[in-house]
Amino acid sequence: MPNVNKMTITKRLEMNNNQSNIRVYVETYGCALNKADTEIMLGILVKNGVEVVNSIDDANIIIVNTCGVKLPTETKILRRLGELRNFSKPIIVAGCLPKISLEKIKKILPNYAAILGPDSYEKLPEIVFQIINGRRGIISLDNDFLPRLTLPSVKMHPTIGIVPISQGCLGNCSYCAVKLARGRLKSYSPEEIVEKVRQLLKEGCKEIWLTAQDTAVYGIDIGYSLPELLKEVETLPFKFKIRVGMMNPAYLKQIIEKLIEVFKSPKIYKFLHVPVQSGSNNVLERMNRNYTVEEFRSLVKLLRNSFPKLTLSTDIIVGFPGETEKDFQETIKLLEEVRPDITNVSRFAVRPRTEAEKMSEILPGWKIKERSRKISKIVRKISFQRNLEWLGYVGEALISEKGVKGGFIARNFAYKPIVVYSKENILGTFVKVKVVDAKVTYLVGEIV
Repeated sequence: MPNVNKMTITKRLEMNNNQSNIRVYVETYGCALNKADTEIMLGILVKNGVEVVNSIDDANIIIVNTCGVKLPTETKILRRLGELRNFSKPIIVAGCLPKISLEKIKKILPNYAAILGPDSYEKLPEIVFQIINGRRGIISLDNDFLPRLTLPSVKMHPTIGIVPISQGCLGNCSYCAVKLARGRLKSYSPEEIVEKVRQLLKEGCKEIWLTAQDTAVYGIDIGYSLPELLKEVETLPFKFKIRVGMMNPAYLKQIIEKLIEVFKSPKIYKFLHVPVQSGSNNVLERMNRNYTVEEFRSLVKLLRNSFPKLTLSTDIIVGFPGETEKDFQETIKLLEEVRPDITNVSRFAVRPRTEAEKMSEILPGWKIKERSRKISKIVRKISFQRNLEWLGYVGEALISEKGVKGGFIARNFAYKPIVVYSKENILGTFVKVKVVDAKVTYLVGEIV
């Protein structure tokens, strides 16, 4: 494996003189943390004189920041790597997938330029220089804690700022391979996080995403907590909104009362992503999730009692090994009772080097697909019914994004996406909207 840690002074001077000729094209897959990592990669490269381009044709190096959480995502990325190979340009594969499915990457890209884990990005300028000068087959899968918040970054969105608050998690879910890539919990200091948020707000951001594998465990390793962090962030003297990232029920239950108190701040979106994964305690035990269905119900009740219009997002894995028809029906019953606004349904698929890989009682594919189709139909109906409850709503919303099919996406206090139209560029402004129509995944509004 090539040594990418050492370079002579002569080499460094040569690198600085030649990097202006390096042009990189980047594609990103996966979660908000991956998007934040891409911003860091771009920041490091730009600081070292590398040009970032929007077209593969204009680039002389391609970077793919990958995700490995689900098999369909992995399959999509590997297929894309095969397509990119046809451009006959050096490819750097970065992100989580190299630490989960390294051999699959090597198989699809036998002539890879470099393969990097999510903690190797500080080496990028050095690596791209080596690649431009003909080196290939570089692998760097560091496990060192990357100081993300103090590294340069390039914002990919003018209005939204993404701030990682920790790396890794404290869980040991039997189906999860992300722990192989991100490791155990390491929290960033509250001082660094607050300073990063302050910097983004000064640069014009109006919406801050606090992201992690599990935001509920933030600070446990440094004697701190998520509610304490949120209290510091929300007191910054700017008009902005905070979106708190995914939190697992096992640790949410430990901070729920303090979290509810700080969530009363008007700066914090009344939105939570709390993945239950199954409505069966038997399945949850095999998943090693460390909470019960009853505890999840209790959490939702506490949250909705405090915030009746809370937008609740959850995840369901269909067809986990040993899932019986009774288990499946219990999941449907839970969803119909709790009625989440958003339910992300995934079909179980084995991930490498997980406990679930060794489990027997694997369900046939046709059975998993059948259950997936059935539950997806139910959750779409629930989502639509929940959205219908917003008809006639009038209130302030932040114009946070441009719509894919035109118009703008506004977010109200509950982070509900409301599509509005304006001839003017209103991105990043707070407007008053009225909801006039409801769809399954979004609302339609008018600016009033």
